[in-house]
Amino acid sequence: MDLSSPVTLSNKRKILNDPVYGFITVPNDLIFDIISHPSFQRLRRIKQVGMSHLVYPGANHTRFHHALGAMHLMYLSLTALREKGVEINQEEWTGALIAILLHDIGHGPFSHSLEYTLVQNVSHESISVLLIEALNKEFDGKLDLALAIFKGTYHKKFLHQLVSSQLDMDRMDYLSRDSFYTGVSEGVIGNQRIIKMLDVRDDKLVVEEKGIYSIEKFIVARRLMYWQVYLHKTVVSAERLLINILRRAQHCSRRGDVLFGSPTLLFFLKNEFGPDDFEKNPDVLEMFVNLDDYDIMGAIKVWAEHEDKILSHLCTDLLARRLPKVRLSSEPFAEATVYDIQEKTKAHYGIGDDELEYFFQLGSIENHAYNSDYDGILILRKDGTVAELAETSDNQALSAQTEAVTKHVLYYPKVV
Repeated sequence: MDLSSPVTLSNKRKILNDPVYGFITVPNDLIFDIISHPSFQRLRRIKQVGMSHLVYPGANHTRFHHALGAMHLMYLSLTALREKGVEINQEEWTGALIAILLHDIGHGPFSHSLEYTLVQNVSHESISVLLIEALNKEFDGKLDLALAIFKGTYHKKFLHQLVSSQLDMDRMDYLSRDSFYTGVSEGVIGNQRIIKMLDVRDDKLVVEEKGIYSIEKFIVARRLMYWQVYLHKTVVSAERLLINILRRAQHCSRRGDVLFGSPTLLFFLKNEFGPDDFEKNPDVLEMFVNLDDYDIMGAIKVWAEHEDKILSHLCTDLLARRLPKVRLSSEPFAEATVYDIQEKTKAHYGIGDDELEYFFQLGSIENHAYNSDYDGILILRKDGTVAELAETSDNQALSAQTEAVTKHVLYYPKVV
């Protein structure tokens, strides 16, 4: 699979200026070539937090920013672990940096907003694996170790934990970065202190006991950021509207309507693809890496004038930020309330039950800031023993953070 050749320059030891951390160093030529690759540069055209900019105007940062920031935190973490005597050779060092750099390369347009919409039952993590494998072929196997670390098959499991766990560099960067760009100060965490407190015991990542309050703050910050940013009801409304636009466009395309769109977007609108298609057909993966936010928004501007009234209406509402109403409740909505809104919606738009889903939906959202039953955060006590965070903390409120909170969602037109 040819995803284009990497850039060749004489000086590849670059220093990048990041608004969150200051200067970020590109540590070697291989990492520079990966950053320069078109598949990675595509992340510049994918928003980090989907439709959150419609609530927080500053939230226009991209997956490109996030990937570089996560690599920077990985660099600091590996340095801190080496200083404590953890054995990390140069190949493992580079492999871990590449693994975190490429951890989100499989994201589609608007990040999580459209996951499972343009493709069926294919997560961005599985696409990331396929893309790293494709890049590895281009780079003559130089990404073998990075791929093993990313997939968790390398024998030093703590390196995978730094890439993907409940205390990984991904989460540490996106909390800090998303807090910075949204202006939501509740997301600020002490990532520098957490990194300095990291250690390894029995091939597992641990945190020194004196860093426990920073970990507690990290969990609280994650919970608050989900309610205030990622699951903000207006963000939920905007993302649902965007999903409905793409689903209606798929419906129109597959019944034979003429739609404007880039060749890449039309490819995914006209055809249905699942996991097997990505694994067995290189053309599907190659088309996917040509898809970004620009394809979607460029098409939506034109679809606002489409002859299909539902598609036109949905697109016009998104462009004008006329977002549907979203109500959140800890209890299921009364059947009478749901029925009444459904009937009013159908009457207002003159639609039947088969088209109601574009304007009215029931669902749920879940916020699980910390799951102590799965890959829990381990604390290294002063006596050298290791215990799970909940066993070590004296914070009585921590148990509340470990419980998943589910809210019911009612989505319908404001005019109703």
